[in-house]
Amino acid sequence: MKSHNTVLIALFAALIVVLSLIPPIPLPGIPVPITLQTLGAMLAGAMLGPVRGALACLLYLVLAAIGLPVLPGGRGGLGAFLGPTGGFLVGMAVGALVIGWLARMLAARAARDWAKLGGYMVACVVGGILVVYAFGVPWLASVTKMGLPKAAAAVAVFLPGDLIKAVIAAWVASRVERVWPMLGR
Repeated sequence: MKSHNTVLIALFAALIVVLSLIPPIPLPGIPVPITLQTLGAMLAGAMLGPVRGALACLLYLVLAAIGLPVLPGGRGGLGAFLGPTGGFLVGMAVGALVIGWLARMLAARAARDWAKLGGYMVACVVGGILVVYAFGVPWLASVTKMGLPKAAAAVAVFLPGDLIKAVIAAWVASRVERVWPMLGR
């Protein structure tokens, strides 16, 4: 791996850490708080591509697993992966991979700025929301014993905020695309 790739992966892992340390907002009745770490995963996938975006998320998860307090609320350690948010954490890395792949398929091939923005938006919604939820909701249901339909209904409260994060990530990635073309990444 070239040194600039290593620096980009570390930089985006640090960005996810910073976004994670912004105080989480707890919600009544659900053990998963509102955080900004998924915004970092969306940005990593959209801006770094599939492999480096996923590696940035994996680096973040390794830092959390070894016990550094990089998760929302200053948590860290393997116990976080066994709790109700564990599936969402793992889903972030897979989501970044999907975001990067879709961004290359949709946004990188688009000719107009609005089409690039739309491609990034689709990539962020599919990878950053659908994929992350596909990992997180079943895990939440399993850990809390609340059943899959109830867990899906419980996390529905996050959907508006996650859509806003997807719009922000898509907009930032499309603006960066102007000066740092995806084909060069």
